[in-house]
Amino acid sequence: MSAEFLDFILEVVISYLVPILELIGVFIVAYGTIKSFIKFIRSGLNSDDTRVKIDLAETLALSLEFKMAGEILKTVVSHTIEELSILGAVIVLRALLTFLIHWELKMERQTEHAEREHAKIHEKAK
Repeated sequence: MSAEFLDFILEVVISYLVPILELIGVFIVAYGTIKSFIKFIRSGLNSDDTRVKIDLAETLALSLEFKMAGEILKTVVSHTIEELSILGAVIVLRALLTFLIHWELKMERQTEHAEREHAKIHEKAK
C-alpha cells in the first residue's frame, strides 16, 4: 500500500471518529447535567451539597476527556502550521479546564471527607 492511500484511509477514519467523540462528550454533559440538577432539586436546592458539585465536576471532566481525544486525533490530519497552532491552543485550554476541574474535585472531596469526620466525632461526643 502506498503512503498516500494510508493517509487517505487515516483521514477518512478520523473524519468519522472526531465528531463521534465530540458527540459522546456532548451526551455526557447533557446526561450528567440533568442528573446533577435532579440531585440538586432533591437536596432541597442546597448549594452546599458537595455530592452534587462532585458529580457535576466528574461529568464535565469526563466530557472534556472525550472532546480532547477528538482534538488530538485532529492533529494527525492537520497539514498546516496554522491548523496545528489552533488545535494546540484548544488542547491547552481544554487541558487547563480539566486540570481546574480535577483540582476542584479534590477540594470538594476533602471538604466532604472533613464534614463526615466532623459528624462522626460530633456523634461520638453525644
